[in-house]
Parts: sequence; structure tokens; C-alpha cells
Amino acid sequence: MRILVLNWKDLTHPQAGGAEVYTHEITRRWAADGHEVTWFSAGHPGARADETNPHGVRLVRRGGRYGVYRAARDWYTATGGGRFDLVIDEVNTRPFGAVRWADAPVVALIHQVAREIWHHVYPWPAAAVGRWVLEPAWLRAYRDSPVITVSASSRDSLARYGLRRMWTVPAGITARSRPDVPREGRPTLIALGRLAPAKQVDHILRAFAYLREDGFDGQLWVVGDGPAAGRLRRIAPPATTFHGLVDRVERDSLLARSHVHVCASVREGWALTVDEAAAMGTPTLAYDRPGLRDSVPAARGVLVPPTPRALADGIGARLPEWIARPAAHGWPGGARPWDEVADRVLAVCLDATGASTAPEVHFTPATNVTPATNITQATNITPATNITAPRVSEN
Repeated sequence: MRILVLNWKDLTHPQAGGAEVYTHEITRRWAADGHEVTWFSAGHPGARADETNPHGVRLVRRGGRYGVYRAARDWYTATGGGRFDLVIDEVNTRPFGAVRWADAPVVALIHQVAREIWHHVYPWPAAAVGRWVLEPAWLRAYRDSPVITVSASSRDSLARYGLRRMWTVPAGITARSRPDVPREGRPTLIALGRLAPAKQVDHILRAFAYLREDGFDGQLWVVGDGPAAGRLRRIAPPATTFHGLVDRVERDSLLARSHVHVCASVREGWALTVDEAAAMGTPTLAYDRPGLRDSVPAARGVLVPPTPRALADGIGARLPEWIARPAAHGWPGGARPWDEVADRVLAVCLDATGASTAPEVHFTPATNVTPATNITQATNITPATNITAPRVSEN
């Protein structure tokens, strides 16, 4: 097949994240299977306008952060008409609108909606316009289009916008063994991911400060980079180390040496870092938020109410148990092998657009996974006896 994927970023973009990893992993497998795959995205400094990556996927770059949507339509009109059998419109808040101008079947790939994230990126009133006017209007055009998403949370959020034809295909993961390294001798928390406002790493820093006020003699590792990095470094409590961007080998080692992975995002599509931590034998304690409430229970982790105080209480209550465990092999979460994900996404696209008669089979949502008995899903955690700081209101 001749497949066009529209995503405003490609994997080489400085702001690339989980959605781009997802796209990279499935398109490289489609190309390996003999499909002709083109990935259209925005240009960025140092990137060529047209090239083929080592996996055989053609990369076409036009426009910038906001101009890429018009550029995609213009490029398609000039060169794409009749050249593609399938168009995947990947929605990162704003869709490309391919359902209005593409002459090939269109499937939307939507990892998550923005909703609350608008208020962490833009000031008032722009955030209100984005959340209550722009996003609903953009998604309205896809109400009767086939849509693939990655979690039950995202599916439910999209349903609130009136979307009707949805399939759930989970995130993917590359299987690998836990490195043979011991846990740190000092209690160690780790936060992993892009340092952007909506990830709320500042909540993790505040929770760590609460723990330190109560005599917690541990350390916090922050792994990743992003626009919030400078501010986070300025407000970080003592015993916080910023590792920046690291390669996969170093990331796995840091996860394996830690005692708990902590996540406080406003909203996720899935949160693959939860599965990455589980693969290294490290449990996750996270906010009970969309996406996290899918991936965390599936990886035998713990959910807490979304406040720094609850995060600190949860860590204090569970960390002694996690510290007492010896370093061990990891365990699977709700993510599936990338080969399976790539095959399933393409099968859904063919089925949904009428190009295949394959039966419509949905993955079981990860939220149906029962946590292991020794790691319960906690939403009302009683603080450990050594965590006695008074609760504070969160504004």
C-alpha cells in the first residue's frame, strides 16, 4: 500500500515525544513489510525538506509549527492526488483536516485530547478559546470518521466530543532485560519524561520537599529535558539531580537502580514511561489522571489523588515496602510488542475504511487489569508513621 502519515513532528524534531516514537515504530515496520510510507511533518533547523530515513520511510518536511497544516494540504494538492491508498491524520491537539481535502480514505490517530493542557501552555483567555472553542470545532469534523486511540481514557474523552467510530490500540514497547545492577543504597525516586508544564514535574519537586521536611533521607533523579527545565532546576530541593537527556542504556540503568518511578502529568494518552519502569522492575506511583489511570494499574502501580501532598503521602506509605524488595527482573505492563501494534493499527485502518473484511476486534482496555495483590491501587493512602507533615491546600 501507499500510506501517508501526517504528524506535525517527526522523530528528529526537537520537541518529538511519545506520539512520534509510536509513529516511528509502526511506520518502520510497515516499510519493512513492503509498504510505501511517507511521513509529512514540519521543517526544523538542520532537517532536510525531503529524505528517506534508514528504515525506508520517506520524510517530507514543509512549513513550521503552525504553517505545517496548510503546507500539507498544498503539498498534497500539488503532488499527492491519486498517489496514496491511505492517509493517517495524526492529531496532536489540531488535526490536519485531511477528511476535507484528501482523495484517499482517512483514519485519525489521536493519542489524547488537550482539554486541561491548554491552561498549562497558553495564558488566559487564549487557553479558554483553545479548550472550549478550537478543540471542539477541530474534532467535530471527525465525528463520523474512523479514529484510533491508545487508551480507554482517551476513547472516553473523544466520545465527549461526539466521536463515534473508535478503535483502541495500546502503546508499544521494545522487550529487553533488566540490567544487572543493584538498587541504590539511598532511597531513590525517579521522574522520567519531557520537562514541559503539563507534565507537572514541579508537583514532584514539591512532594519531594514535603518528604525532606519530614526527615526523608533520599534522593530524586529527574531524567529528560524540555522548556520547563530551567525553572525546575531553580526550584528543585537539595538532593535533586537533573540527568538531562540520556540514551536508552543509561535510562534503563537509572530506572533499574531507582526504587519508585513518579509521574504527575495533567493528562496522558497512555504514559509509556510507566511500562518502561515496570520492565526494569521499578513500580510507578502516579496521579489518578486520564491515561495514567490506564497504564499504571496495568503495570501494577499505585494511583493517588492529584496533589503534591497526596503524592508525598503515597511515597511515604509505600516506599519502605519497595525498598525492602531485592532487585529483580521486571514485569510487563499494558503496552504490547511493537510488531503487534503495527499490525493491528494497519488492520484497523483497512477494516475501518472498507479495504479489508477483517473482523472488528478491540483490544481489552488496560483499565480492566487487576493490580497485583501486593501493589494495590491506592487512592486514599494513609501516610506512613514517619510522614507526619500537615496537609496543605493546593490552589
